[in-house]
Amino acid sequence: MIEKVNCAKKAIEFVEDGMVIGLGSGTTVRVFVEMLAEKVGEGLDVVVVPSSIDSHVLAVEHGIRTASLLEYPEPDICIDGADQVDRDFNLIKGGGGALTREKIVASASRKFYVIVDESKMAERLNMPVPVEILEFAYGFVKRKIGEMGCLLKLREGKGKLRPVISDNGNIIADVDAGVIENPGELERLLRIPGIVENGIFLAEMVDGVIVGRSNGAEVLKR
Repeated sequence: MIEKVNCAKKAIEFVEDGMVIGLGSGTTVRVFVEMLAEKVGEGLDVVVVPSSIDSHVLAVEHGIRTASLLEYPEPDICIDGADQVDRDFNLIKGGGGALTREKIVASASRKFYVIVDESKMAERLNMPVPVEILEFAYGFVKRKIGEMGCLLKLREGKGKLRPVISDNGNIIADVDAGVIENPGELERLLRIPGIVENGIFLAEMVDGVIVGRSNGAEVLKR
């Protein structure tokens, strides 16, 4: 937990009065929101554009003003977590199922900073890649993924067996491609009709990675 706290503390340093902040999702972002709320309580004036219902509710509960991309189509900065970051700053995101909106908000923002603890850093991306799929297209998408030599697994919720549904009303699945030697190529291959978005966020999107450690945090830039 201390790694997440240190990471969030460092991210707060990038926030300035009057900013519009793209707000990601996840456990590390939750710590960031708690710290941001303290600053707002001290007089900091910011607006956040949440990337999920979860982060929207979290911001409102902490007294932080929220808005949408309709009102602020170009946030000043986006702060979001990641499930894995490789040595070249490519990311896998979407463990929480919010990948589509997260990618939209990150792409819309002038700067995109990723906040992770050091356990999320890897030499190469190697975890399954989340994808958001139109239910209508699932059978076709599964066949195309299989033809690529990869395995598509429908993500199921806990308790009663049922698919995980995104905030957009689509199903979430995961593509196991093994060790990903070329994230750019895989990201391109996953643009299959019926896949709304995939969880590979290429390095060209990322302005910096803030890595939380037990003794502080480090800002890595390309």
